[in-house]
Amino acid sequence: MSSLRLPIIFIHLATSLLVASPISHHEVVRDWPKLPKEYALGLCSGIGVDTKNRVFVFHRSGRQWTTPFPGEPIEKPTVSVLSGETGELLFAWGARQFVMPHGLNVDHEGNLWLTDVGLHQIFKFTPEGKLLLSVGEAGVPGDDEGHFNLPTDVAVFNDGSFCVSDGYKNTRIVKFNSAGRFVSTWGSKGAGPGEFQLPHGIATDGEGRLYVCDRSNSRVQIFDAFGRFLSKWQGPHIGRPYGVSVGPSGSVYIIDGGDPALPETERGKAVILDSEGKVLDTFGGPGPGAGRFQLGHDIAVGPDGAVYVAEGTGQRVQKFLQKR
Repeated sequence: MSSLRLPIIFIHLATSLLVASPISHHEVVRDWPKLPKEYALGLCSGIGVDTKNRVFVFHRSGRQWTTPFPGEPIEKPTVSVLSGETGELLFAWGARQFVMPHGLNVDHEGNLWLTDVGLHQIFKFTPEGKLLLSVGEAGVPGDDEGHFNLPTDVAVFNDGSFCVSDGYKNTRIVKFNSAGRFVSTWGSKGAGPGEFQLPHGIATDGEGRLYVCDRSNSRVQIFDAFGRFLSKWQGPHIGRPYGVSVGPSGSVYIIDGGDPALPETERGKAVILDSEGKVLDTFGGPGPGAGRFQLGHDIAVGPDGAVYVAEGTGQRVQKFLQKR
């Protein structure tokens, strides 16, 4: 089947100019998580939460990003499952399976979707680590219906179809049906609507919209389920978005990895917006302390509204709750 490059339909070009709230309504939960001594996550690249309030962290366990990537898989576990309530380590898996962990999402059935930029593949697993589906050819990059080139994240629609942000090299979004068969692809390198400069984190909402962190263009682009451009969010309140998640109420959560074009006081924060792009809250900022972020890489929301941020340089996960 030939690649279908969908036309861009301009519905509206909404760039939100609203500034972030100066007073945060969220605070960090200290002494969370509670990991065993000597248990090192390494760079934390992906995070998700299921309906049982289990927090899944995709991490590199000491593996460094090198060019070229190492050829052998990481020896230690790379998926750690934590209790959202207590922060205790419930179990872990993924040893000797992944080369360079990247994105993690939990779908509405509780399955995990992982991307490996070193293997150029995406995977669907049960929470316990049983492989259900893989797409892409291990270790072989490409730009066609069956190959990726450093894919970054996966987002799943309610009907089981899913989109992959084929991010670092191909700068495109690829859609598949629930069985993993190619449906369509859209996007190319650039700064216009429907174009990307490193599509990074992606997420879907209950209305079938797809949110794409167009990282190096410092914006979030929003599409319908067919790839039609709807709007974009851009400005100091967005920063440089790395990860995005949609909460149970429909609010959109974004982690700004830190846009160097912005003043330091406006970088590296978490932002919560409504579905129209209005800022509801912002918290965090750059720095090593509790409640601050060192390269926030991904963000997730639990069924109880708790917010979790996975850090790259900080090599940790933090939990935030609304202030009482």
